[in-house]
Amino acid sequence: MRLVAVLLIAAGILALAYGGFTYTKKTHEAQIGGLELSVQEKETVDVPMWAGVAAIVGGAVLLLLGAKRR
Repeated sequence: MRLVAVLLIAAGILALAYGGFTYTKKTHEAQIGGLELSVQEKETVDVPMWAGVAAIVGGAVLLLLGAKRR
Protein backbone atom coordinates (compact mmCIF):
# COMPACT_ATOMS: atom_id res chain seq x y z
CA MET A 1 0.00 0.00 0.00
CA ARG A 2 2.93 2.31 0.71
CA LEU A 3 4.24 1.81 -2.82
CA VAL A 4 0.88 2.73 -4.36
CA ALA A 5 0.73 5.84 -2.18
CA VAL A 6 4.19 6.98 -3.24
CA LEU A 7 3.37 6.32 -6.91
CA LEU A 8 0.16 8.36 -6.62
CA ILE A 9 2.02 11.26 -5.04
CA ALA A 10 4.73 11.14 -7.71
CA ALA A 11 2.15 10.98 -10.51
CA GLY A 12 0.28 13.94 -8.99
CA ILE A 13 3.45 16.02 -8.78
CA LEU A 14 4.33 15.19 -12.40
CA ALA A 15 0.79 16.05 -13.52
CA LEU A 16 1.00 19.44 -11.83
CA ALA A 17 4.52 20.12 -13.13
CA TYR A 18 3.93 19.18 -16.78
CA GLY A 19 0.16 19.55 -17.19
CA GLY A 20 -0.02 16.77 -19.77
CA PHE A 21 1.96 14.61 -22.14
CA THR A 22 2.42 14.12 -25.87
CA TYR A 23 2.76 10.87 -27.76
CA THR A 24 3.14 9.91 -31.41
CA LYS A 25 0.82 7.42 -33.07
CA LYS A 26 1.12 5.81 -36.49
CA THR A 27 -2.13 6.25 -38.36
CA HIS A 28 -1.46 5.16 -41.95
CA GLU A 29 1.14 3.02 -43.59
CA ALA A 30 1.57 2.03 -47.22
CA GLN A 31 4.18 0.10 -49.13
CA ILE A 32 4.38 0.37 -52.89
CA GLY A 33 7.23 -1.67 -54.26
CA GLY A 34 10.37 -0.43 -52.53
CA LEU A 35 8.72 2.80 -51.39
CA GLU A 36 7.33 2.97 -47.86
CA LEU A 37 5.02 5.73 -46.70
CA SER A 38 3.80 6.31 -43.17
CA VAL A 39 1.88 9.07 -41.44
CA GLN A 40 2.46 9.82 -37.79
CA GLU A 41 0.27 12.11 -35.72
CA LYS A 42 1.21 13.76 -32.46
CA GLU A 43 -1.49 13.54 -29.84
CA THR A 44 -1.54 15.67 -26.68
CA VAL A 45 -3.32 14.64 -23.51
CA ASP A 46 -3.93 17.41 -20.99
CA VAL A 47 -4.13 16.34 -17.36
CA PRO A 48 -6.47 18.59 -15.37
CA MET A 49 -5.07 20.31 -12.30
CA TRP A 50 -7.72 18.75 -10.07
CA ALA A 51 -6.54 15.26 -11.10
CA GLY A 52 -2.97 16.02 -9.99
CA VAL A 53 -4.15 17.44 -6.69
CA ALA A 54 -6.49 14.47 -6.16
CA ALA A 55 -3.63 12.03 -6.78
CA ILE A 56 -1.42 13.79 -4.24
CA VAL A 57 -4.19 13.92 -1.63
CA GLY A 58 -5.14 10.28 -2.28
CA GLY A 59 -1.52 9.19 -1.91
CA ALA A 60 -1.15 11.14 1.33
CA VAL A 61 -4.34 9.56 2.72
CA LEU A 62 -3.06 6.09 1.82
CA LEU A 63 0.24 6.84 3.56
CA LEU A 64 -1.58 8.03 6.67
CA LEU A 65 -3.90 5.02 6.72
CA GLY A 66 -0.93 2.69 6.30
CA ALA A 67 0.88 4.36 9.21
CA LYS A 68 -2.18 4.08 11.50
CA ARG A 69 -2.58 0.35 10.79
CA ARG A 70 0.83 -0.45 12.27
